[in-house]
Amino acid sequence: MRKLFTSESVTEGHPDKLCDQIADAILDAILRKKSDARVACEVFATTGAVFIMGEVSSGGLDGIDIESIVRQTIREIGYSGHRFGFDADSVAVITSLHGQSSDIAQGVIKALEVRGSKKQELGAGDQGMVFGYAADETDELMPLPIYLAHALTKKLASVRKTGVIPYLGPDGKAQVSVEYDDDKPVRVDTVVVSAQHLPEISHDTIEKDVIEQVVHAVIPESLIDEQTKYLVNPTGRFVIGGPQGDTGLTGRKIVVDTYGGFARHGGGAFSGKDPTKVDRSAAYAARYVAKNLVAAGIAHRCEIQIAYAIGVAQPVSVSINTFGTGAISDEKILKLIDEHFDLRPSSIIKGLGLRKPIYRQTASYGHFGRKDLQLPWEWTDKVTVLRNALEKMDD
Repeated sequence: MRKLFTSESVTEGHPDKLCDQIADAILDAILRKKSDARVACEVFATTGAVFIMGEVSSGGLDGIDIESIVRQTIREIGYSGHRFGFDADSVAVITSLHGQSSDIAQGVIKALEVRGSKKQELGAGDQGMVFGYAADETDELMPLPIYLAHALTKKLASVRKTGVIPYLGPDGKAQVSVEYDDDKPVRVDTVVVSAQHLPEISHDTIEKDVIEQVVHAVIPESLIDEQTKYLVNPTGRFVIGGPQGDTGLTGRKIVVDTYGGFARHGGGAFSGKDPTKVDRSAAYAARYVAKNLVAAGIAHRCEIQIAYAIGVAQPVSVSINTFGTGAISDEKILKLIDEHFDLRPSSIIKGLGLRKPIYRQTASYGHFGRKDLQLPWEWTDKVTVLRNALEKMDD
């Protein structure tokens, strides 16, 4: 059976992504000073103003110049001067950050399982469920639609920054519809690219440049045929963009951040949150587990759900779906997960090194499948041990 699936990505100048990058730049700055700080930073941006809100544990803000971080992040994205309606040097920065709730803190600092004892164990920083996914349809073990969409937006930013297409603005989107035949990607059906631009540039010029310099540079020829459709700036004009055109908010592009809709998402968003928040750290761990299982050949596709109770270390449930592609039953795979992956928050944080200031780089172009970054949740260091365990099951 043939079917289409579509995913989208956005550039770093998209208003929601601008907010994500500011939040994670602030988080990184705090973690450099105080690696065990607990941070929940939300950002929204609109014409002429950026608002920073949230909670930071005691001492986390000492020596942190929030305003300078905000302005530098906006400048690096490309909003300097007034050409595109938003300027790093003149935008108002309004900050309202305060301490973490003591009710939440007591459960995070000491998990329910060790409360009343001298043992130390972090409790989950929130309740809820997270998902992780991997599939062997790309080298990165990611779904092809989101992989291609991210590649297009990264290229769109690259041709802007290098001057190959000098009239482009920081804001942009890309959307890719991939045709599948029996769950195997066979061709690209439609490519949509929206690129912010200077007002004097004609639509025909933009369309020609984007198709030649971005689309054809990214999409493999083997996936394109004479029926492939291209839509570039389909409204006919995209001059007003970024926070001038649309208010941005942290977390609104969580589907872009994860698997492009190919897998489910639960819990909260990522940016601005320290790793005690399991909606971030456990989502990374779930990807790590799923990717290692697929890399080990235990399944062609794998989706994992992990659920937590706030203030409790052990997950309340772990479930798996291999969509009928598993080399062994899902029940046996769950046993492998239990034996080889410690999914308590403190173990995730320590095992993946999540106290480090690594988050700003993840805030655009996806948190998963990033070969351009050395992200610990993308490691496949469990493959050998999983294959050995699989062989023992077969004996």
